[in-house]
Amino acid sequence: MNAIIQSGGKQLKVKAGDIVEVEKLAVADGAEVIFEEVLAIEGEDGKLNIGTPVVAGAKVVGKVLEVLKAKKVVAFKMKRRKGYRRTHGHRQRYSRVEILSVNA
Repeated sequence: MNAIIQSGGKQLKVKAGDIVEVEKLAVADGAEVIFEEVLAIEGEDGKLNIGTPVVAGAKVVGKVLEVLKAKKVVAFKMKRRKGYRRTHGHRQRYSRVEILSVNA
């Protein structure tokens, strides 16, 4: 059974047993998280149920494995011939989540 969920402004196609990376969730490592914004769900028979905007009563249960940081992104600004240079770095945090079950 596949589902399309929304987390952190992004949409992900998941099924039980998948390990996905979503924007950082405010829960501890090893805690269960429930995604209730299920946009579409595919049943065992292959029938697709699309929500308006979400599927009523559907939820996806996952477990947070760890919270990680992405690679550093460097933003560099410069104005030629003026001696102006600025460097700014950023590392986005994200959570690695294992999908335990998809419930319609």
